[in-house]
Amino acid sequence: MMHRSLLSAALGVLAAGSASAAETPALTIYRADADTLFESGGSPVADGYAVVHEQRAVKFPGSGRQTVFVDGLPATLDAEAVSIDFGAGPRVLAQRVLSIGDGGSLAAHRGEEIQTVTRGGVSMTGTLVGVDGGALILRDASGKITYVREYDSVRFTQGTGLPGSTLQLVVDGGSGDVPATLTYPTSGLGWRAAYSASLIDGGGCRLRLDALASVANRSGRDFAGAKLKLVAGSPNIARSGGPRPMAYKAMASTPAPEELPEQSSLGDYRSYTVDGMLDLPDSSVTQVPLYAPRETGCERRWIVENGGAWFPPKPMIAPNDVHVANGPVLSELGFKTDDNLPAGQLRVLTRDRDNRTEFLGEARIADTQKGRGVNIALGNAFDLSASRERTTFSVDKADREMNEGFRITLTNTGDTARTITVREHPNRWRAWTLLSSSVKPTKQTPDLLEFSVPVPANGKATLDYAVRYHWTPTDD
Repeated sequence: MMHRSLLSAALGVLAAGSASAAETPALTIYRADADTLFESGGSPVADGYAVVHEQRAVKFPGSGRQTVFVDGLPATLDAEAVSIDFGAGPRVLAQRVLSIGDGGSLAAHRGEEIQTVTRGGVSMTGTLVGVDGGALILRDASGKITYVREYDSVRFTQGTGLPGSTLQLVVDGGSGDVPATLTYPTSGLGWRAAYSASLIDGGGCRLRLDALASVANRSGRDFAGAKLKLVAGSPNIARSGGPRPMAYKAMASTPAPEELPEQSSLGDYRSYTVDGMLDLPDSSVTQVPLYAPRETGCERRWIVENGGAWFPPKPMIAPNDVHVANGPVLSELGFKTDDNLPAGQLRVLTRDRDNRTEFLGEARIADTQKGRGVNIALGNAFDLSASRERTTFSVDKADREMNEGFRITLTNTGDTARTITVREHPNRWRAWTLLSSSVKPTKQTPDLLEFSVPVPANGKATLDYAVRYHWTPTDD
């Protein structure tokens, strides 16, 4: 591969050829987190990252030193990392990637010979020098420049005319159709996992987990019959830009995969090789199964939390230093995974009394290794509420002690009893002791008191507790 610091004249040689469309491209697509990649829209985007491997038959019109073209490349490819290999064939002297820019699709074909027909029926042939607004700038065989503003059609006599970027090559040697291996990284391609967890009716908490891979193509070109390898992990990409849209669920003309992806390791990452070949139309999201659906046990939790894990620089001894607030009761679902789960969106569904599947909530999960827990915050529980009041407060400055007590009242207006997890953070000072509690804590750390409080259906329950803070003269 050569750098693109080329003189413009280097590509202005006499003979020029083109490359046919790629045959069975192989795409290694990395996980992408940007929502813009998965949104509907026709314009290429700079998010996502993939490495494309293509086999091309490059047409050489003559012999010796000449210019050839490989077009129909992504509009978002990395121009400084394009590699083309002719094996023991022609030698590449220079290369340049031309993108559409402000001139539209035709601008990427600068340097190619075209034939245009004006609205008056006049046919003109020449090298496309540039695109100026709506005008084509042509150079004929004698070197004269013509601006063509009103034209009905453009025919490409060398390249294919496909939209996207064009690779122009100055080569030495070669004639006829020469096979080449083309490799390049590009943005505009990415994938992420899409999970649905359907709660199963019956005793206890069980769910069915379905896992799909959503593959987005916003690169500015179609990939037909592509072999896909999906990589999970977060490799460092030293450049920027490293299912809501119209979704193709393996519905393109290429047959859908018959087998689930083959999972293996790729360095420090996980890779999933998709069975068979798929079409990836531009401006689309294609979904393929990632794992076979499976059932697993789960746990429903309802949580009310006050404060957070922090401590002040010195004891807070005024009553109003700590605000007494009422908060919502958060509904949460947890389960352990039997598979490695790449990062993605997880939607939780349930079947209602009318036998229709309804949405309960969704959240993004990070990369999760098998055997680890997954916790999903579904939303605020409508039938559950919590109120908090301060019941005691006293400060003894001489002994450097402070006592504080609270009552948390939990209300359940639903028809099912719930056990609510109450998380309290005593954070007036870092040194404290639990004096009393009406419910024994299930967890106690330097910055947390956690209680499990049963609340009957259509009823209430209360939790009373008190803590004592103490400090030293150096803490004043």
